[in-house]
Amino acid sequence: MNQIKVDEILSILRKSYKKKSMLGSIKKKSPFYILISTILSIRNRDENTIKVVKNLFSKYKSIKSLANANIKDLERTIKKSGFYKIKAKRIKEVSRILLEEYNGQVPNTLEELIKLPGVGPKVAACTLVYAFNEEEIPVDIHVEVISKRLGWTEEKTANKIWVDLKNKLHKKYWLYINELFVLHGKEICLTRSPKCNICPISIHCSYYSDTYSLKSK
Repeated sequence: MNQIKVDEILSILRKSYKKKSMLGSIKKKSPFYILISTILSIRNRDENTIKVVKNLFSKYKSIKSLANANIKDLERTIKKSGFYKIKAKRIKEVSRILLEEYNGQVPNTLEELIKLPGVGPKVAACTLVYAFNEEEIPVDIHVEVISKRLGWTEEKTANKIWVDLKNKLHKKYWLYINELFVLHGKEICLTRSPKCNICPISIHCSYYSDTYSLKSK
């Protein structure tokens, strides 16, 4: 992969977006806050996640209080996050494990994070990037869609895309990929109807090139 081209694309996106994503806006919070926020964000809109997270941590002030929480009360507290029964069970279990096995601290390695229930590569990578400022590439729907459209990967699943991008992209870009692609994916490179006509990186986009070359024929 042409790293100079990658650098140019990311530079354009940095200049285009001054606001922050949901996770970007809470980077100064504790690693535990960010880990739980990421778990709650799964299959949920950012707007809902923000409200649910604030509600959760206004009621449960510590890891211990979440570990000891009544499961029904916890479910009611996070009900608007979707899949709330599964998430409540995972949050309670993660909290217990962190207390018992990690002295109440969130581990800062991928290997340890993915041992936690409900924490796969995406949640682990988000925690590393946003909580610890460690180089990783969280692959959510925006990273998946945009990396495919740019021609950076031809892989079909999130885990394979994650491995592929890590093999192709210089580590210096890893910290910024998710943040910039989330912002771009919400604003312009929409999953279903991308706004290619106003996209600042369309000149570098394989999807744009292929789509508009076909239309011109």
